[in-house]
Amino acid sequence: MNIFRTKSIDLMLQETKKHSLVKSLGALDILLIGIGVIIGTGIFVLTGVAAAKYAGPGLMLSFVLAGLTVAFVSLAYSELASMVPIAGSAYTYTYTSVGEFVAWLVGCGLVLEYTVGASAVAGGWSAYLTGILKSAGIHLPKALTAVPADGGIINLPAVAITLFLTFLLVRGVKESAKLNKILVAVKLGAIFLFLLLAGPKVDPTNWTPFLPYGWAGVSAGAAVIFFAYLGIDSIATAAEEAKNPTRDMPIGILGSLVVCTILYIGVTAVMTGTTPYTQLDTAEPVTFVLRNLGYNFGSAIVGTGAIAGLTTVLMVMMYAQSRAFFAMSRDGLIPSKLGKIHPKFGTPYRLSIIVGCAVSIMSGFTPIHVVAEMCSIGTLFAFFMSIIGVMVLRKTKPNMERPFKCPGLFIIGPLALIFCAFVISNLPGQTWINFSIWMTIGIVFYFVYSRKNSALNKSQASSNNG
Repeated sequence: MNIFRTKSIDLMLQETKKHSLVKSLGALDILLIGIGVIIGTGIFVLTGVAAAKYAGPGLMLSFVLAGLTVAFVSLAYSELASMVPIAGSAYTYTYTSVGEFVAWLVGCGLVLEYTVGASAVAGGWSAYLTGILKSAGIHLPKALTAVPADGGIINLPAVAITLFLTFLLVRGVKESAKLNKILVAVKLGAIFLFLLLAGPKVDPTNWTPFLPYGWAGVSAGAAVIFFAYLGIDSIATAAEEAKNPTRDMPIGILGSLVVCTILYIGVTAVMTGTTPYTQLDTAEPVTFVLRNLGYNFGSAIVGTGAIAGLTTVLMVMMYAQSRAFFAMSRDGLIPSKLGKIHPKFGTPYRLSIIVGCAVSIMSGFTPIHVVAEMCSIGTLFAFFMSIIGVMVLRKTKPNMERPFKCPGLFIIGPLALIFCAFVISNLPGQTWINFSIWMTIGIVFYFVYSRKNSALNKSQASSNNG
């Protein structure tokens, strides 16, 4: 059996008509999904840790480097999402271009990206909640707000928010999109309030030294905060539920990237300009900075916005994970029964429940920095293969309609590959070891189950027998 067999885009589009998701998202919904997932963990959680441990004030350059990398990637994604408006994003694109086995590996990377990433977000959500309650004089016991590695028993708030959002995602994407709009508005309001309060307090001397860890620190910082740009891939998973994907997907992907990168750099500049970077090693750096400046009330308001922001990130990542799983189940690479659509809500409810349970367990017991690094490597791998995929399709299907065409693809594509390789090479060695173990498990599963149960394999065997 050919493990590099590809699935035709026409066949995929035909299959979605039989087992399709409800088309209920417009261009604004998709743009806000992008902002909802990109603006969150990067600003509200990882900026502090990345500045303190990796880049110092030079973290601003880390965001420029990461943003430039994602700009190249997002142009490729926009072409693919408009060509192949099907759930599954990088997994689906790779299946149509490079082949089934590589697509399976990308799918494993997506599982790692979203499940592990959502766990990190849930941990940050819990940190902000306990911080706000602490400022109000309410002290939750550490045993119930910290993972075992940090001296606790279970991070209960992280588990609770994960299970609540699982319930909403089972109920339907339209309802989830409405909540996302409200929470994005609250989140953006909190960011602008932070800039308004802390901006005038910036002391340029805090930016000296600007590169305390050198250019290596800037690169390492970019690798860690790359986690913030997961939204680009998450938006692509919504293609099948977009009302007009050929127009809406490029708007959502490129629009959210521009807005979010500007905000990231602005917040980082103010944060490191008001507080020495060595003091920012905290899971709630934005509210920490405001409390240090004496804005306890402002800290509480921004903390509330941060919670709203992290909620949208967590919700979209869990949504994206279930859609990637749904595409894989429809292709037979995981049991198809798992992808059953709820007769009333029109959602892949079984997969949503599985994802919710996995994220809640991981967020309740795993340290945040470990999961963030693991998430970055899964994302970069998916990006890498998608870029290769769009270049392959340009060669193998040159006449196929492309509603959005990436300009200068054979210049931008290789540049994107180089940038991704550069960022991924700066991840810690332990992250590579963990990633290798995870992918080995995935390879074993493919050859034991997925290869023979693949829908494409069955259809090819049936046509050969006929």
